[in-house]
Amino acid sequence: MSKDPILYDLVLLLSAEADEETRNGLVNEVETMIAAAGGSIARKQSWGQRPTTFRINHQSEADYHLLQFTGPTSLLESLSHTLRIADAVLRFRIIKVVPGTPDAPESAPPILAGAGGVAIPEGEAA
Repeated sequence: MSKDPILYDLVLLLSAEADEETRNGLVNEVETMIAAAGGSIARKQSWGQRPTTFRINHQSEADYHLLQFTGPTSLLESLSHTLRIADAVLRFRIIKVVPGTPDAPESAPPILAGAGGVAIPEGEAA
């Protein structure tokens, strides 16, 4: 009986202050690590620069990326180590997608008014 490979979501919040070449290089490095470990990328989305809910390392915006991938569990530790020490990474989260979980959205989630410095115009209710 063949087991389906485990699907993981990796959400990356990269520093908006890092240059685009550094951010793209980091995403490419993650993709290379996944492929080298025998995994595959099921979905890759760049959600662009968006406000964060709260300031992270004195930054109120981040470059958001979603990667869905399969791979061995040993890959998770090496990915976590690499992302923890990369200066351009503000936050990351690797989540195991369990059966029955809804599919990831086709587009980036909406930006909520009032989040991370997005001002609500005076006179408008939140």
